[in-house]
Amino acid sequence: MNIKEILHVAWEGIASNRVRSFLTMLGVIIGVAAVIIMVAISAGTEATIADQIETLGTNLLFVTPGNMSSGGTSISSANPGAFRSESNSLVLDDALAIADLTGVTGVTSERDTSETVKNGSIILDSISIVGTTVDYFSIRGIELAGGRFLTDSDIDNNIPAAILGSSLATDLFGEDDPVGQQIMIGDYRFTVVGVAEEKGTVGSTDYDNRVYLPITVVFDKFTPSMFARIAGDTISSITVQVENPDDMDAVILQIKLLLASRYDTTVDELPFTVNTQQDIIDTRAATTAAFRSLLGWVAAVSLVVGGIGIMNIMLVSVTERTREIGIRQSVGATPRDIRMQFLVEAVLLSLSGGVIGVLFGIGGSWISNITDTMRTVVKPESILLAFTSAALIGVFFGYYPAKTASELDPIEALRHE
Repeated sequence: MNIKEILHVAWEGIASNRVRSFLTMLGVIIGVAAVIIMVAISAGTEATIADQIETLGTNLLFVTPGNMSSGGTSISSANPGAFRSESNSLVLDDALAIADLTGVTGVTSERDTSETVKNGSIILDSISIVGTTVDYFSIRGIELAGGRFLTDSDIDNNIPAAILGSSLATDLFGEDDPVGQQIMIGDYRFTVVGVAEEKGTVGSTDYDNRVYLPITVVFDKFTPSMFARIAGDTISSITVQVENPDDMDAVILQIKLLLASRYDTTVDELPFTVNTQQDIIDTRAATTAAFRSLLGWVAAVSLVVGGIGIMNIMLVSVTERTREIGIRQSVGATPRDIRMQFLVEAVLLSLSGGVIGVLFGIGGSWISNITDTMRTVVKPESILLAFTSAALIGVFFGYYPAKTASELDPIEALRHE
């Protein structure tokens, strides 16, 4: 028998039991669709994370406390300015020093806390308060829906000026214009000078539900420190904007050397971390990669179950068609012909399930996108992987039934009822 005849006979075997064949393919269909959809969900999540990080601005470096090799309070005789509290926190002077480095076009500092915010009878608890500097809004790409940004005068003179996130402004004032209105933050009265445009949520940070204040006001009213006179006012993080993305590594090295000098330590033992946007994207992508691997194993189990179903049905088919096998052998079919016939039948079942599974996987991902259920990005390599896996499943799980059929004794097969 040539390959054309083998394909014809195998297809007739499948077509003669359409319902059973479809149910046999169902495991492969589910497995292939699961592989494509799960990879698409993972890729969509990674794309969303990347988009969110990029909305923070461009060419950014983030300096945060971390990588501390030792704790405790220390005073260096060689560098009196190196006195720091136990947490080895960054201070505002660090940001001012970084701003003078070559290749740096902007620097902003943050001091975060949370307070109760009130407007008349409306009271909102645990609202994120961000004390920051003038460059924050341009560096982070935050636009105004109304009012003005913070100014150097606000910061230098501790002016109680506040800029509200878009959703917070709506919660406090409804449809009214907040600009020029008074609000209470904690026990202090502030004037709303601006309202930010909608920014959305990046990671776990809701930029629309925040209040932005001059960083000096936050130091003075909300986070007073007994060490401030000696160590300086501590800040949560420093964001640095680099002029040229090609200079990122050079600027990072400058920052580390500067901080190592200021804190009287070495670059390797520096109690701070300097990350790029890509570092953050890669870190979060590693988390989704682990999730993708887990989902991949689940999908793989579905494919294996589908393969077991194919093997089971093919063994049943061999038993049901024993007399047919005997007749074919009696008219000249070789064991190889019989083996190929049943093996091709198993592969056709698997590949047909793979094609349907690919259509379901792409269709499911597309529906998820257009309905905004979850962002998905279909990867061509996932389609190739799923389809190839389906073919291999057919070969692997179809070989044993095909081998069993080819080893039947012709005389016994013809006697079979």
